[in-house]
Amino acid sequence: MADTPLLQVEDLAVHFRLPLPVAERAMGRKPKVLKAVDGVSFAIGKGVTLSVVGESGCGKSTVARLIAGLYRPTRGRVAIDGHDVTAARDRTRAIRRRLTMIFQDPQASLNPRWRVRDIIAEPIRAFGIAGDARETSRQVDGLLEQVGLAGADGEKYPHEFSGGQRQRISIARALASKPDLILCDEPTSALDVSVQAQILNLMRDLQDELGLTYLFISHDLAVVHHMSDRIAVMYLGRFVEVAEAAALFASPQHPYTRLLLETIPDLGMTKRDREAVAGEVPSPIDPPGGCAFHPRCPHADERCRTERPDLRPSQSGAGGGAVACHAVEEGRLPPAPAGEAADG
Repeated sequence: MADTPLLQVEDLAVHFRLPLPVAERAMGRKPKVLKAVDGVSFAIGKGVTLSVVGESGCGKSTVARLIAGLYRPTRGRVAIDGHDVTAARDRTRAIRRRLTMIFQDPQASLNPRWRVRDIIAEPIRAFGIAGDARETSRQVDGLLEQVGLAGADGEKYPHEFSGGQRQRISIARALASKPDLILCDEPTSALDVSVQAQILNLMRDLQDELGLTYLFISHDLAVVHHMSDRIAVMYLGRFVEVAEAAALFASPQHPYTRLLLETIPDLGMTKRDREAVAGEVPSPIDPPGGCAFHPRCPHADERCRTERPDLRPSQSGAGGGAVACHAVEEGRLPPAPAGEAADG
């Protein structure tokens, strides 16, 4: 990892004030606040993939949208190569060109009224990358071929393609501005399983070829295991564990990480005892006190119910990781079950 990370995020948070019905406003009640992201910090070096994983509703996609500038943060800082881009006025064309996003559903993120050629050419024109129309067309053809399509496909409309092909078009559009960082918001979750591996392998090949950096959002641990250099496990708006991918799968520290790993099919047929993830993610409008995971945690005690743990360096020292858990800090957690890495 370079001395200066490509992306650096510090104490990033966004709180949404929910609208009140007229009757409740008349009674003087205050609106409730939804803490979608409540203070996350991380850095990504050039050419590295950091995956953010967790159940639906934990704030993963909101983190990506905050970095992309689609939401204005309540607090915190986002920097690219040391340049603060948190405020909209600081997002110069040169900085915005370096960051792009691939969305979950390609059918919804591609304009159905535009030909594919125009969709991919839009960033090229917006940032003045090509000198004239002929050069723009040449670059579009090259991008289509780079993602496994033909230049002639540019004359078609998005509805004429399969889901996997549409996501290839989305990837080509993301590459059109020649970015350094791509925010990937569950880019394969809307695709058939048979197509997911093709898209993931394409993304890894492009990363190797172009030196891309990925922030990869997913709830699928098998996908995360295939794509990641580092993994951040998110729960109710905060990171509960961060570690190198191999270390996290081999020796998960946080109880929530361990329960998530239990959802991966046991392909090794080890027949070891498994514990399913119990309960549901609490509402971010009215989160539990103390550790947000304590209502679902089999190791919670009184301290867990009253004191929120901070993200601290893992005592195991594996993978340069950090964990936010009183039970880990106090040594109350049993060793992680053997065979996690093999199952992944």
